[in-house]
Amino acid sequence: MERLGTGIGWRPEIADAVERMPGIDWVEVVAENLCPGHVPESLRRLRERGVTVVPHGVSLGLGGADRPDAARLLALAERAEALGAPLVTEHIAFVRAGGPLTASPRLEAGHLLPVPRTRDALDVLCENIRIAQDALPVPLAVENIAALISWPGEEMTEGQFLYDLADRTGVRLLIDVANLHTNHVNRGEDPAEALAGLPLEAIAYVHVAGGFERDGVWHDSHAHPVPRPVLDILTDLASRVSPPGVLLERDENFPEPGELERELGAIREAVEKSGGARADGAWRAAAPAEPSRVSTDPARQRLALAQTALLSALVAGTPVPEGFDRVRLGVQARALAGKRADVVAKVAPELPVILGAGYRPAFLAYAQGAPMTDGYRRDALTFAEQLLGGKLTDARVRRELRGWWLERSGPTPRSRRPAVRLARATQRVLLRH
Repeated sequence: MERLGTGIGWRPEIADAVERMPGIDWVEVVAENLCPGHVPESLRRLRERGVTVVPHGVSLGLGGADRPDAARLLALAERAEALGAPLVTEHIAFVRAGGPLTASPRLEAGHLLPVPRTRDALDVLCENIRIAQDALPVPLAVENIAALISWPGEEMTEGQFLYDLADRTGVRLLIDVANLHTNHVNRGEDPAEALAGLPLEAIAYVHVAGGFERDGVWHDSHAHPVPRPVLDILTDLASRVSPPGVLLERDENFPEPGELERELGAIREAVEKSGGARADGAWRAAAPAEPSRVSTDPARQRLALAQTALLSALVAGTPVPEGFDRVRLGVQARALAGKRADVVAKVAPELPVILGAGYRPAFLAYAQGAPMTDGYRRDALTFAEQLLGGKLTDARVRRELRGWWLERSGPTPRSRRPAVRLARATQRVLLRH
C-alpha cells in the first residue's frame, strides 16, 4: 500500500480552500457526487499537482442481504479510473432492505446502518466484498461505521468481526477513529480493545471527524470540531501501526480555512505523539482464503428478514423487533427523518424557499408515514405530491409548489438548471413582500 500522508475530504464548498492549504498530500471525494465525464476543475488541478484523489462510496450497501448491484459497482469503477485512484473505499453497512428476498416493498435508509456481528452477516458480507473486488479495477478498503443502536444476539466483537473479514477476503480496512469513539459512547465498546483485535497490516488509511453529544448519545455529525478523545484514539492507533494515510472529514458547517488547517495540525501532532508504531502498516496480508462452496442463500434470507424488520421499524413505524432498545431506535428514527429533510432540502433547494418555515415540520410529518423507496430526488417529488393532494391553505404556496412539481416531473421541464429554478422560486418569494 502506498503512503498517502495527510489529507482532507474534498467538498465543493471548500474546494478553493483545499487547493490553497499547505501540506495536503491527498483528498477523498464522495463517489456518488462525482460524474466521471465532468470531474470538477478543482480536482483536476489537484491531480495535476500530484495530489492523490480517492473515491469514497456511500451507497453500495455491502453489508446488506442482497448481492451488490452491478450498475453501482460499474459506476464506482468508472470513478476510480477517471480519478486515477490507487484504491476505492466503501462501508461495512446496509442502506436498504426489503425486495424479493422478503417479498416486501423496497425500503431505503438514506443512511449507513450497522450490520449484526453474526456468522450469517459475515458470510454474506464476505461474498459481497469478493463480488465487489472482482468488479473494481483497484483494491477495495471498507470502513467501520458509527452506530446509535446495537443488534441483539451478536456473536463477535468489532475486532473479531473485522479480523475475520480481512482474513477471509484480503480486503483492506479504512479505520474511522471517530466511529470507534461513537461506539464507545453509544454502545459501551472499548476503543483500545477494538484496536487490539484488528489486523493492523490490513489498514489502508484512517478517518478522523468531529461530532457532538446530546442526552448521552454521541452523534457522528462530521460538522463539528474533532474532540480530544478522538485524537487520543488516533494516537493509540498510531502507536500500534504506522497508518499509510490519515484524513480529516468535514461535510457541513464548514469553518474558516484557518480552523481546518489547525485541525489538520492537531491530527499530525496526535500521530507524532504516539512515538512511533510497533508494527509496520504496509499491506502484506496473505492471499484471501478460498471462498466456501456452501451457498449463502439461507444466510441471505435470514439476514434480509432481520434487516427489513429493523429498517421498517425505523422508517415506516412498524413494531420494534424483539431485543432492540426502543429508546435508541426512537433516537435513530428521528435522526433518519431529520437527515432526509436536510438532504431533500439540498437536492431540491426550491422547496424550503417555497414553503418557508413550514418546510421542515411538513417534511417530518410526511416522513412518518412515507418511507423512502427510491432515493432523495424521488422523495422530494413524492413529498410535493402529498402536499398538493392535501389541504394547503395558502393559494400562493400551492400555485408555486405545483409549478415546481410540473417543472421537475412534467414531460418538458422549463429549465434543467437548479440555479435557474432556485432563482425563480426566490424571486417569487421576494415579490410577496
